[in-house]
Amino acid sequence: MTKKHKGRSGVVYSTDPGYEYDYDKNNDEETPEPGKQHLRVSIDRKGRKGKTVTLISGFAGKEDDLSELAKMLKSRCGTGGSAKDKQVIIQGDFCGKVIDILKREGYKVKKSGG
Repeated sequence: MTKKHKGRSGVVYSTDPGYEYDYDKNNDEETPEPGKQHLRVSIDRKGRKGKTVTLISGFAGKEDDLSELAKMLKSRCGTGGSAKDKQVIIQGDFCGKVIDILKREGYKVKKSGG
């Protein structure tokens, strides 16, 4: 497995003694306010050994803000979960409750899937 460094896209080595890598400075995207976020809430069972999870996708912004959103949802639902790859995973079937919480927080939310 190869290790990828954040902000370094494809540069492995340079023989130029004066070379300085130009880091991508726009890597930290700003998190839009909740009213401009369009989130989708769905129930997922695939690849989870039959366990049901509530999946919140469509988040745009910083990973720290995504983690804060996940932490708030996990505490209000009283269950575990995680935040990664611009998605929040809440353990259990909390679709209705998550939609209500997100609407109260000001997010634009839609239920996707069955």
